[in-house]
Amino acid sequence: MPGFRRVRDRVPAFPGRLLPDQTAGPAWVVPLAAFSMKTSGLRHLWQLTLGQRRRFGLAIGALMLATLVGFVEPLIPALVIDALFATLEVTADRGADNRLLIELGGPGVVLDHVWLLALLLVTLVAVGGGLNYLKGRWAAEASEHIARRLRDHLYDHLQRLPTEYHQGAETGDTVQRCTSDVETVRTFFAAQGVELGRAVLLLVLVVPFMLWLNPAMTLVALLLMPLLVIFAAYFFFKVKHVFKSSDEAEGRMTSTLQENLTNIRVVRAFGRAGYEIERFGGPNRDYRDWNLKVYRVMAQYWSLSELICMLQLGLVLLGGAWFVVEGRLTIGELFAFLAYVQMLLWPVRQMGRILSDMGKAMVAVGRIREILDREEEVDPEPDRCRALPDPLLGRIDFESVNFSFGASPVLQNLSMMIPAGCTVGLLGPSAAGKSTLIALLMRLYDPESGRIRLDGVDIADLRRADVRSRISVVLQEPFLYSRSVRENIELGMEARMVDESRLVRAAQDAAVHETIAGFHDGYETVVGERGVRLSGGQRQRIVLARALVKDPPVLVLDDALSAVDTDTELAILDALRHRRGRRTTMLIAHRLSTLAQTDIVFVIENGSVTQQGSHEDLIDRPGLYRRLWHIQNDVERDLADELDESSGDRREEVGRKGDVDDVG
Repeated sequence: MPGFRRVRDRVPAFPGRLLPDQTAGPAWVVPLAAFSMKTSGLRHLWQLTLGQRRRFGLAIGALMLATLVGFVEPLIPALVIDALFATLEVTADRGADNRLLIELGGPGVVLDHVWLLALLLVTLVAVGGGLNYLKGRWAAEASEHIARRLRDHLYDHLQRLPTEYHQGAETGDTVQRCTSDVETVRTFFAAQGVELGRAVLLLVLVVPFMLWLNPAMTLVALLLMPLLVIFAAYFFFKVKHVFKSSDEAEGRMTSTLQENLTNIRVVRAFGRAGYEIERFGGPNRDYRDWNLKVYRVMAQYWSLSELICMLQLGLVLLGGAWFVVEGRLTIGELFAFLAYVQMLLWPVRQMGRILSDMGKAMVAVGRIREILDREEEVDPEPDRCRALPDPLLGRIDFESVNFSFGASPVLQNLSMMIPAGCTVGLLGPSAAGKSTLIALLMRLYDPESGRIRLDGVDIADLRRADVRSRISVVLQEPFLYSRSVRENIELGMEARMVDESRLVRAAQDAAVHETIAGFHDGYETVVGERGVRLSGGQRQRIVLARALVKDPPVLVLDDALSAVDTDTELAILDALRHRRGRRTTMLIAHRLSTLAQTDIVFVIENGSVTQQGSHEDLIDRPGLYRRLWHIQNDVERDLADELDESSGDRREEVGRKGDVDDVG
């Protein structure tokens, strides 16, 4: 997408490391820059709020006002109750006095304005509801912005990670981290991020007021609170460990599902559906078991905390009744104490939920950071970075290149020179290093030693994007997006909406234009996921058209014609020959008839060039090329003889049948 590409290219440097572009970036990058710093789990969550702290501040402000409103609400019925009892002289001269009632002028004043108190209570409930709505809205907006920003950054970072990471990472697990883990973080900020403020504010407001009303009763009302807090902290650490295992199990299950769906044709072709169902059952059971453990832990917390809360309310009721009988507490004050204890119990009990969700969010952030902490592909320092000549002629030099995968050497002191505008062929047995050579040219990897030059410029001194923009590669496994044929071909261009004539010319050179024209919707035909609606040869030719529409200085075909028939291959090679001199073309192929069309053939064995020359030169020299030439010729000759013999037998049989008919 051009829009995303423009955003991506403006990403600035993060603290402590460099990214390819050092210019000012989009707004979402700045908060994520701080997030990328090495900090603790809580600090990570705090850094994520950068850019949204104003909204969170407004949400917390609304929550605090709603808490204040909720704090006043129980006082109104408490005052009316005590005023009624005082008027009826139920507690006259034998009970305690409501201190707040006395401060307001006595029961007469309260009862004279009872209608006003009722109106005030309704107003407070309405205002509290409105404030809670604003709190939820602002918290949701802030959390959604954080989640979107985090997903953007993850996607951007994944585009810049080296090939080694993508080869080693499981796609399903990576998708799970970018979706489910981000959703866990979003849920925490939306639901629990501001709730800590409610608990703190209630403790600050309610406890002093309760002490002012009745210190002894306050001690009874708070007797089991410390136990509830300790209980919540214990479950925080417990659920954090269990959720981490559950999250990892979900990643394994997602990877298995993704792998199966991607290769569903192979599964069907080999009749492995039963095996795949069994294979999915393992990670599915693991995820279920760990998820059940999470729910068990939460069920234990909620049930035991409910028991503690009920015990605390029972203590308040029993203690309050005794204080009322003793004349040390009014009935209205007992009502207020019951209301305030419930008001305190819920946030303190909810603290366990907040802490458990915080634990989940910290686990999710840790898994996300495992991706974000991976080093990106690094380009040369700006003062060392060079520019390619314009126009680029396409001369390629490999100078004593060495490369290994782990402990396995792939290329060993490989050297070869490809003249500009020349068509060269690469031949060699499997695992000889041909595809690795192309990967090094594209800077998907860097050689351990030696140099690769493009028009005399060491590609190690070039930006990777500059190198890749000048080379078009058609890989062994053609990949198509679930879009139209036109969009798949235009993908090769930086700017979409390719000129129609240029698009058709590329398709014609790839010998696929007539095939596309035969589709019901022509170039607007949607090819399905990974081009599932097309044959292998059609996919290869559309991908070749994608490479040709770019008209690059260097074209690389990595066994890209293996799925097309011989006549189509000859037509494609003939079209490429007409473009000869305009670009350097590298052909990796196993058919020597294909390599016979090239100017130079390089034979690669054991990671080194063992032969080079034209097709005519190499079939006259002893070596791998001549051996393969004789083998392929013998196979073709035997096949032709078998076909001729079969045709002769058929003609003879037809002749005998004709003779019999004549006799008859």
